[in-house]
Parts: sequence; C-alpha cells; structure tokens
Amino acid sequence: MTEKKIRLIARLDVKDENLVKGIQMEGLRKLGDPNRFAREYYEQGIDELLYLDTVASLYNRNNLSEIVRRTVQEVYIPVCVGGGLRSVEDVRLALSTGADKVAINTAAIHRPELITEVASAFGSQCMVLSIQAKRSRTHAGSWEAYYDNGRAHSGLDVVEWARRGEALGAGEILLTSVDSDGLMNGMDLDLIRAVRQAVQLPLICCGGVGCGDDIVDAAQAGADAVACASVLHYGRESVPELKDEIRSGGVEVRR
Repeated sequence: MTEKKIRLIARLDVKDENLVKGIQMEGLRKLGDPNRFAREYYEQGIDELLYLDTVASLYNRNNLSEIVRRTVQEVYIPVCVGGGLRSVEDVRLALSTGADKVAINTAAIHRPELITEVASAFGSQCMVLSIQAKRSRTHAGSWEAYYDNGRAHSGLDVVEWARRGEALGAGEILLTSVDSDGLMNGMDLDLIRAVRQAVQLPLICCGGVGCGDDIVDAAQAGADAVACASVLHYGRESVPELKDEIRSGGVEVRR
C-alpha cells in the first residue's frame, strides 16, 4: 500500500491590501500585510501559497497583482491566485504577475465553458475549480455550491458540479467547507469523502483545520492537499509543528 502524502498550503484571504480572516466567511478581521505572512510561511517550509481576493467578485476585478508580484520576488514555491477572474485574459494577467495557477469559482458557475477555455489556453494544471460548499438544509448528506465568498446560492449540487468541472478540464479542485471555515475544530470529512468518490482530480481541501490531526483525517478521507488559514495566522501552530504532527499521524508531507 502506498503511503498517503499531503501538500500543505497557506491560504491568504486578501481584502484591499490587507490579509483578512473570518468565520464561515463572515466578519472579516484585518491581520496585516499579506506579503509578510507569505514570506514567514515560506521560510517555515509551507509547500504552496493560495491567495484569494475576498471582494473581487463584488467589484468585478482581481486586486492581487502587486501583492503576487512582490511575493514571487522572495518566495520560490507554487502560488495559486483566485477571486474575480472572469476570462482567459484575466487569467493571462494573473499568470503574468507570477502566479502558477488560478482558482475560479463565480465565473465558472455563471459560464462553465470558461473551465475548458482556461485549461485549453494554459494547461489543465493551471485551472483550479474553486467550490465553496455548504451543507444543504433540505437534502441530508448533500452540499450546495456557493459563490461571492460564500454568500450567493448557485443551486448546484457540489458533488455533481465537481464531476462536471473535471469533465470540462479542471486540473484540480479547491474544496472549501464554508460551514467549517475559521472554526478550527476539524474539517468536513463527509464532504471530502463525497467529492473524492466522484472525481479523480487532486483535491485541495480547506476549512476547519485546528491541528495536524485534522489534516491527517482529511488526508485519510481523500484530500491530496490541505489549505490552512486561521491555525497559522493566529499562531496556534507553526508550519513545522503541523508537519511534525502530520508525520506522527502516519501521513507523509514534504520536509
């Protein structure tokens, strides 16, 4: 049996020029300069960075160009950028600032063929389908995909949408549990398992990490990568501490 491996990603939500963090994507608190946090996590040994412009969809633009440009001058790991990307041109601009891949949610829900267009133009490894999942109140054991930072209903079933995204050419899925976001009390393992059973794509899971054991649980449920925010931003654990706990739980992670 091959040993389970996981990638550890720092998720950096940005509003204007500040790193912010909320709970269930609400009540965003300003935490400081995102570049400082990115550099610190890089020095601690994080595997990747995920930058998300939290208000981009509201203003029809991605505001991260300068932040990403500064980051890639001092950080030499993959960087993914999301928020407000609506066209192949928007993606080209994001990549030109130094991003390696892009995460698209709102625009893909409104026009799913954008997934195929981005994958065709830049390669499927560049096209990450971002899915913000909330448990359905009406159908037990199912989740609805949301957009506009977890505020707007899409009416799409998360598992079906993940399956469709894979068929359209996405190379990876960023799966965020809005219900668990910022609570630091464990990830939605049922959600991870449900999407894992539906798709072959690498799965980046996000929402609820409070310690290394939560990441081990996610890996065993089918996550290929886990994106952390609050646990790192608030100093509850450092990257090396998380990685030590992950290894202790029997999951391999980059040294």
